[in-house]
Amino acid sequence: MDNWRVAVLGDGGVGKTALAVQFTLNCFTYDPTIEDAYRRQLIVDNRMCCVEVIDTAGQEEYATLRDQWVREGQGFILVYSIASRSTFDRLDMFRQSMRRVKRGDPIFMLVGNKCDKTQEREVTKEEGAALARQFGCDFIETSAKTAQNVERLFIDLVRALRRTRNVEAGPSAGGPAKPQREKKTKCIIL
Repeated sequence: MDNWRVAVLGDGGVGKTALAVQFTLNCFTYDPTIEDAYRRQLIVDNRMCCVEVIDTAGQEEYATLRDQWVREGQGFILVYSIASRSTFDRLDMFRQSMRRVKRGDPIFMLVGNKCDKTQEREVTKEEGAALARQFGCDFIETSAKTAQNVERLFIDLVRALRRTRNVEAGPSAGGPAKPQREKKTKCIIL
């Protein structure tokens, strides 16, 4: 079984806790968070895995703690609310923080949460998809309230993390096996 530690990042009020709770406990709740962790086992592509979700605080006064959570994370979910333009506009700050702490290009997904609030939408789906292309990541819209695409989000992220692990580790991690050379026997004449 593979284990993954996923940190959820974004401004306060975008639904980070609600996504984590919906994924792990199958219920909807709103609870302002400083830090919390949730675990769930699930099967992705016929393989069991355990996902630990680190729910981070979005407020700037917790930036130092957030760096620690990013250091410990293997994958990331960068969340904004489709009903709040300001949360969308601040995403690059969270992405730059992630890249600085991880020193490279971490595996993450861009998530437009609260897609059930269609009447309050301030950010179009096309804008979210365009920003994801710019960031070089996958994009999905979710609703923690209705559970729309929440499980799919985590499954897609696990798949992306596994692909990265397979590329880094090669055949021993379940990636494509390299053809082995035939062993040649040597003849020694004395």
